[in-house]
Amino acid sequence: MFFISDAHAEAAPAAGGGTEMLVMIGIFFAIMYFMIIRPQQKRQKEHKSLMESLSKGDEVVTNGGMMGKIKAVGDDIIRIELAENVVIKVQKHAIASVLPKGTLNQD
Repeated sequence: MFFISDAHAEAAPAAGGGTEMLVMIGIFFAIMYFMIIRPQQKRQKEHKSLMESLSKGDEVVTNGGMMGKIKAVGDDIIRIELAENVVIKVQKHAIASVLPKGTLNQD
């Protein structure tokens, strides 16, 4: 036994590793909620209130980049005048934003 060392069994892993894993998963989901889910829900709520507040005469920009003045508002369809005697129909959810009054007259 002079040159050969005795083999010793490895110590058992410490108990409680499961709770550490649950805490890490909980922290991960909290970070995901506050960085991804909550801001997305806030944007959806803002867009819904924008859709409900649209009225005749508002100046808007569509998702396609077209700018015009609302001529008529229906349940799902909005008529937008892009230029004199040029009116298009778009779906209500295709409106990206509402412009301040007088923006279109600044050509």
